Amino acid sequence: MKSHAKSRLRAAAAAAVTVALGCTALAAVPTTASAAGEPIAVQYRTGASGASADQSEPWLKVRNTGSGSVQLSDVKIRYYFKGDAVGEVYRFACSWAVKGCGNITGTFGTLAHPTATADRYLEIGFTSGAGSLAPGADTGDMQLRFYRSNWQPLVQSDDYSFGAGSTAYTDWTKVTAQLGGATVWGTAPEGNDPTDPTDPTDPTDPTDPGEDGPTLFDDFNYSSHSDPRIAAHGWSVRSNAGGPGVPGATWAPDKVTFATQSGNSVMNLETSTAGTGESTKQTEILTQSMKFRNGTYAARVKFNDAPKSGPDGDHLVQTFFTINDLKAPMADDYAEYDFEYLPNGGWGESGNILYTTSWETYRPDPWEAVNQHTESRQSYAGWHDLVVTIDNSSITYYIDGQLFGTHGAAYLPERGMSINFNQWLIDLAGQTSTTPRAYDQQVDYVLHVKDKVLTPSQVNAKVAALRAAGTTFQDTVPAG
Repeated sequence: MKSHAKSRLRAAAAAAVTVALGCTALAAVPTTASAAGEPIAVQYRTGASGASADQSEPWLKVRNTGSGSVQLSDVKIRYYFKGDAVGEVYRFACSWAVKGCGNITGTFGTLAHPTATADRYLEIGFTSGAGSLAPGADTGDMQLRFYRSNWQPLVQSDDYSFGAGSTAYTDWTKVTAQLGGATVWGTAPEGNDPTDPTDPTDPTDPTDPGEDGPTLFDDFNYSSHSDPRIAAHGWSVRSNAGGPGVPGATWAPDKVTFATQSGNSVMNLETSTAGTGESTKQTEILTQSMKFRNGTYAARVKFNDAPKSGPDGDHLVQTFFTINDLKAPMADDYAEYDFEYLPNGGWGESGNILYTTSWETYRPDPWEAVNQHTESRQSYAGWHDLVVTIDNSSITYYIDGQLFGTHGAAYLPERGMSINFNQWLIDLAGQTSTTPRAYDQQVDYVLHVKDKVLTPSQVNAKVAALRAAGTTFQDTVPAG
């Protein structure tokens, strides 16, 4: 991140990323109850049957009712509830599961169309380690729970998906299940089908690149960090001091390199350390201009869980984001939209976690943040297509063509931003060795289309068309 924008707010530990847990919103369209004969069913029982409780305990089983195998990583389940207070923060936990708690994820969201019994949901997902279900098989117990971050009692008698009398497993249509992105079980609160619409603008052809708008495209086809075309194309390879990251670390331009992979030029950001601030070299590249606001932002990024050399375990952050400068504490024209992957945890997390965060403003001292985020606790090692769209009503994040989270109008930008990639260390607590180690983050391309909301399919088509035309760089986005 830019040093004058943050010195760094994320040094304020987990508060920076837990402030808005449970306040995410996902796109929604009308739903109907699933028909009999669908491939999966969900069973439910409650482990806490009181009208109020210290925590809600929705215990679940997924059952394969079809004739073919079901890959659990393709399944998403939603439990709907009424928030106890505006802006309330909730936390998810898995007490025990036959499939292993490490193979189960839980994220919170806010419904686009709140009802009297639901304005939130808990979405349960599975990692690839959960495996598959043969016809007739089920997951066995998933003893799940969630609670208010302040541990105050929560009211569950007014929650859409809660069943006080369900103390033994039974088929439960007040939770919904998606398989491969399609709703196949249950009935959501009215007007809140979790199935992701293909495109909020409803194009007739999802592969059509859509109307042309002013566009920035860069294939990162450069020879080195000192290639004069980098500055000519509006980029700055960071060398100045400052946050984010480990105190005493430096930003090393020579650690930004370029190579050809599978016919495409790829940018590599290397971050290295030997366990001290002075030995830590971090990397960042950013646009010199803050002229980017509404529209579509996309990049193909390779995250890495393991170092390319040396011992593993550092609290590393690998990013793609937009940002502008904070003119004063809690200034309301500040904006930032992040993809941040922590391969080894950090900010209070112990394992892999990916955040998307939309920032309205913050104050560094004493710490106060106004943001909204979505998270997923699983490995994202490898190449991923990252897309975020900003229109006049919401900010929507996609990963590999799938909806990841939608954040509300309160977090829309009031002025232009820069586009940035960086890789840096939160602290030196994850790996205390003084043995040198180095980590890579790679970037294939970046795309911005001003004032146009493109689907991930349209992004892919537009990038393919630019490359087919031999375009390695284009910037028609006007200044200001």
